[in-house]
Amino acid sequence: MKQAINDWKFVVLACLTLGLAPFTPQPHIVNKLIWLRDGAKGQYWLDWFDLMMHALPWLLLLRLGLLFFLRHFQKEKP
Repeated sequence: MKQAINDWKFVVLACLTLGLAPFTPQPHIVNKLIWLRDGAKGQYWLDWFDLMMHALPWLLLLRLGLLFFLRHFQKEKP
């Protein structure tokens, strides 16, 4: 599992599938983020779990990006 969450291909695939599903009329994660922006009124614990499930691939992608840039800048220091 540790290798999977550090694999760019796996994380990008997870973002494009689980992170965006269902795709129509708009990605589910977008609806959840709009609900959060509007105060998360009427959300129950299952809605929060659903948000975390759809957000996890995006958080993993953000983590990989940050690690990549941190390693890149550490190599350039004298």
